[in-house]
Amino acid sequence: MSSNYPWQSPLIGYQHTPPLPNTINPDGKSLHNPPGPQSSYYHEFSKPIDASNNAFDFHIYYMPTIQAELSYARDLHERIRREFPELRIYKFWEKAIGPHPTAMFEINTFTPHQTGALFSWLVVNRGPCSVLIHPNTNDAYRDHTELVTWMGRPWPLNVDMLRKT
Repeated sequence: MSSNYPWQSPLIGYQHTPPLPNTINPDGKSLHNPPGPQSSYYHEFSKPIDASNNAFDFHIYYMPTIQAELSYARDLHERIRREFPELRIYKFWEKAIGPHPTAMFEINTFTPHQTGALFSWLVVNRGPCSVLIHPNTNDAYRDHTELVTWMGRPWPLNVDMLRKT
């Protein structure tokens, strides 16, 4: 296990473990993984994600000047409020706000299960909307640039306002 790259190794904590087998499963494609304990990340977030206020933000973007997108986004906002009432769901903005270049609304998740459930639901239900997903690590600039994930078309953000002074 060598690290010929500038990032922290993803194998920290596994340096002295036996090699994994290369045995192929009966499907002829996937690798056999020996049984082991369930990952703690099903129940807690990886550091440096800070779940003390909320762990992830989902920003649902739409074009307010396209009536069909505006209508869909309004309906999506209502559906999410009905489907996921345990999440923190913010008001529906019809204009750009903060670093976001277009109209949007925001949803916060607090647990890995909520994050996964909302993510998988949005994959098939977001319609014409794009979704910016970022963790909260107490570094807003990094959260919105290096650690961001997109569903749909990515939008350019005004990230200069997020830099720490």
